[in-house]
Amino acid sequence: MSSTTFNTDRSTCANLSRRGFLSGAGALAATAALAGCASSTPSAPSSLPAAPTKVTFCLDYTPNTNHTGIYVAKREGYFADEGIDIQIVQPAEDTAETMIGSGQAQLGVSYQDYIANVLSNAPDTPIEAVAAIIQHNTSGIMSRQADGITSARHMEDHTYATWDMPIEQATIKDVVEADGGDFSKVRMVPYNTDDEVAGLKANMFDDVWVYEGWAVQNAAVQGYPVNYFSFISMDEVFDFYTPVIAVNPDFATKSPDVVKAFLRAAKKGFEKAISDPEGSARILCEEVPELDAALVAKSAQYLAGQYQAEAPSWGVIDKGRWARYFQWLNDNKLVENQINVNAGWTMDYLER
Repeated sequence: MSSTTFNTDRSTCANLSRRGFLSGAGALAATAALAGCASSTPSAPSSLPAAPTKVTFCLDYTPNTNHTGIYVAKREGYFADEGIDIQIVQPAEDTAETMIGSGQAQLGVSYQDYIANVLSNAPDTPIEAVAAIIQHNTSGIMSRQADGITSARHMEDHTYATWDMPIEQATIKDVVEADGGDFSKVRMVPYNTDDEVAGLKANMFDDVWVYEGWAVQNAAVQGYPVNYFSFISMDEVFDFYTPVIAVNPDFATKSPDVVKAFLRAAKKGFEKAISDPEGSARILCEEVPELDAALVAKSAQYLAGQYQAEAPSWGVIDKGRWARYFQWLNDNKLVENQINVNAGWTMDYLER
C-alpha cells in the first residue's frame, strides 16, 4: 500500500467515470489498521494571530465539476475566511475512503454505496458523510443512439462494460429484470477506458454506467448521438447519495468547529456554482487547466440545477432516502455483513 498523494491543482485530468469512483474497494480492509486522525495546527501564542488550520481534502478521482464548489471556495478565499488552509489531493493507489479513514486526509469525496462497503467490510475505518454534493443520483446507462437501447430490457444481447463489483452487477440485474428483460443475455465485458464516449465510438462496449453531468454532456459537446436513461427513473431506491463530502469522524469529534467551518466555506462555493455556473466553470478551468473548457462549461450548466435541486439548502441528506438504499442492499444481500441503515452519515456539522 502506498500513501503517496499529490496536489491536484495541476494534475493530469482524465474523463470522469463511474468505474473510477468504485475501483479499489479491496484496499479498505487492508488500511483499516491505520485508522486515526491528523491533529489540527496548534494554536499560536496569544500575542500573534492564530495560524490557519491545515485541512487535507481528498478527491475521489481527478478534478471535475463535482468538485467545482471546493475549487471556487479555495479561489474566492472562503476557506481562508474561515481560518482554513486547504490542501486538495487525490488518492494514488489508495481510495479516498482509506485516505480519510487513516487520517491522511481529514475530509474528502465519497459515495453512499462506497460507505456501505466500508460499514460492511471495514467497520473500523472511520468515515461518515456530512453533506450531499449533488442532491440526487444523476447516473444511468448511456449507449449509442443507433443501437436503440432506450430502456434496461434492451440491454439484452448487447455488451455492458462492467468493473466487476457485486453491487454494480446486482443493480444492473435488478433493473433489467424489472423492465422485463433477461439478465443472462446481457454480455459483460471489462471496463477499460476512462472516456465512455470514445469507448462507444470504438465499439468496445454497447452500454455503460455513467454520470449524466459528465459523460452525457461530453457526448453532446462532441456531437455524438447517444441514448441515456437514469436509474432513478426506474426505481426510487436508486436515488441514493452520490457523491458526498465525508469526514473522519474521530477528527470531527475532536475538531467540530473546523468541520463546521469547512462546510460553511464549501457551501458558499457550491452556492456560487449554482448561481454563477459560467464563472465557476472558468475558475475550475483556471485551477485545473488540463480540463476541456467546453465540457466543463456544459457540465457546470447542467449541475447548477442538480447540486441543491429542490432541497431547502445545499448539502442536506434525507434520512429516509439514505435508509431506503441501505435497506435494499441488506435485503438483496449485497453487503457481506448487514449494515445499520441509519449509519454512515450525520447532519451535525452542516449549517442550514
